[in-house]
Amino acid sequence: MSGSGLKAYNVADLRRLARRKLPRGLFEYVDRGTEDEHALRAMTRAIERLKFQPQVLVDVSARSAQSDFFGIPTQMPVAVAPTGAAGLLWHDGEIALARAAHRAGIPFTLSTASIISMERVAAEAGGRLWFQLYMWPEREHSLELIERAKRCGFEALMITVDTPTAPNREYNKHNGFSLPMRISAQNAWDVALHPGWFFKVFARYLLRSGVPTLENYPSQLRQRLNESHTPPKCDSLSWADLRELRRRWSGPLMVKGILRPDDAQKAHECGADAVVVSNHGGRNLDSSVPPMNALPRVLEQVGHRMSVMVDGGFNRGGDIAKALALGARGVLVGRAPLWGLASDGEAGATLALDILREELERVMAFTGVPNVSAYNPQLLHALAD
Repeated sequence: MSGSGLKAYNVADLRRLARRKLPRGLFEYVDRGTEDEHALRAMTRAIERLKFQPQVLVDVSARSAQSDFFGIPTQMPVAVAPTGAAGLLWHDGEIALARAAHRAGIPFTLSTASIISMERVAAEAGGRLWFQLYMWPEREHSLELIERAKRCGFEALMITVDTPTAPNREYNKHNGFSLPMRISAQNAWDVALHPGWFFKVFARYLLRSGVPTLENYPSQLRQRLNESHTPPKCDSLSWADLRELRRRWSGPLMVKGILRPDDAQKAHECGADAVVVSNHGGRNLDSSVPPMNALPRVLEQVGHRMSVMVDGGFNRGGDIAKALALGARGVLVGRAPLWGLASDGEAGATLALDILREELERVMAFTGVPNVSAYNPQLLHALAD
């Protein structure tokens, strides 16, 4: 386990610790979904309804969760998902998260909407680094990010395609939360109730460089962001844009936000190496299908031709094992390491990833699976809705 002194034995424990440490507006920005949060609940139910039918009398004494992404070994078939503003949960949080992933032997995905620049993360974190790209209406700004990622040595590019407009997260308005995060009359009391967070995180940014902003944004967009408090979205993104990204990026290219098999097929035809079946953690379209329900159809369409990953609601090693049994190449985890990060920085994020790995290896023993490649759909039973 990590060097953290936290008395946390599962992701739910880390979430409770994070809730106590963070201002409500920031905690809910990470924790909640959108509108009535149907998608958030359905995402969890879709995982819960899958049960294991264990096989017994299998030698699992040398079981291993090791796998690979794009031919490079990984200690478990998990990557840290791109999450915006992780640096608000802990000072220089993106660097701490990347270091935790490096220690765990898995990739870390840096979000376009990170508080810390890609240059600093690449220089200070180490490990396998992937970069998540949001395309902006001014394509040239996004293409500049690709060149920066190349210069920094990022291994893979992940383009998010499921956010053509700003989602309707009403709780952010109730809480007075925005990006960049500002202390206002609406949220001042919330911040005052969490002085530890203010002095250890927010005040340190103020003393170093002012109000923390989204450091990967070019100066023109950063100025617009300061005025509107809403990150720009691109509602004109098309498959032609994906083909152009494929032309410009020679490394592994992933498309995140796929829920339809025909869209997965189009991504393959555009040259993508992988798709991530995702509904943005239940944070965008509240009536979206749960990723675990969409995963089998996507796998049937393209699973034999490209890597298929999944994210959304994976808070136990057993949840990860279910996705592997369906046929996913890997699982992206977002909230779980964030709760560890908010609780104890790099050590807390490492603890979260250690917990998931230990749980996964335990479930492998109980289900009679000596290595993750041995998982298959016959090990699962789906309960009726």
